[in-house]
Amino acid sequence: HYVKLARSLLDKVGSRESAGEVICFGTPVRAYVEPLQAALKYHDEGYAAALASGDIIQAALNMMQLSMKMLFAGVNLQTTREKCAEVIDFMYERKMVIFMTQLQCLQKSVLKMICTDEMPKYTSAEEKNILATNNSVRTSYYFQGAFTSFMFRSYDDSKHYAEKHLACIDNTWANLFLHHAVHAFYIGLISFWVARKLNDGQQWHERGKRSKLALKKWAESSQWTFQNKWYLLEAEESYCNNDFNAAKTYYENAIAAAKSHKFVHEEALACELAAYFYLELGEAEKATELFLLA
Repeated sequence: HYVKLARSLLDKVGSRESAGEVICFGTPVRAYVEPLQAALKYHDEGYAAALASGDIIQAALNMMQLSMKMLFAGVNLQTTREKCAEVIDFMYERKMVIFMTQLQCLQKSVLKMICTDEMPKYTSAEEKNILATNNSVRTSYYFQGAFTSFMFRSYDDSKHYAEKHLACIDNTWANLFLHHAVHAFYIGLISFWVARKLNDGQQWHERGKRSKLALKKWAESSQWTFQNKWYLLEAEESYCNNDFNAAKTYYENAIAAAKSHKFVHEEALACELAAYFYLELGEAEKATELFLLA
């Protein structure tokens, strides 16, 4: 409601000087209510408004947020790759080194997901210092490490980067940015995976449960964006608890919700995780079917 009020006041007053900033910080809130895919267009509007008023900081922030949302909305990876490169060029030309370093964390993930040997175009002598001193950038760096390691099923690296990420987040803010929900989702999946691997995995189980409860709450405000994620975390927790019938139901629900809500990448992820589950149960035929769907 407050975001809609701010947008309506912009239109009523007729001033566009603050439009880029209002859109930049209002859109992440809208993404917790509206379908994520529909929120992408707002950042294009925010970028244009910020440039028109000469606010290159808000222009860069709108495009950085857009790049992140594109990856997790399931936009084609090549399209996301091109957008990241375009935004990083914009930042490099204007010497926005901190923003550039943060976005390059995501860019590296996109390049890994495409399975290319390409590396970021720009390197900065300040990068190591930024990672050492800027907690927001460091949080992004460790999350992206955990995310890509998880997607490629590298257990040790997933656990390592997740631990590093969790050590950072107590000192961060901006809980209504979409990346907070994205981080909770993937750290939750990693946590349940680690909990199953360890003899004493209670701490990791509790971390996964906290993520699950957060996604359940967000699904109440936007079933479209968060329902499939909540179902998948429920499935993984049920798997941890050896409640296999419940796990089967939640995996099916996660796959169906992701498909219905156009999150094709998360539909594939749910199929893959369900396949590992069925493989563990000795149901090789069902596992193969799901692997092929993924």
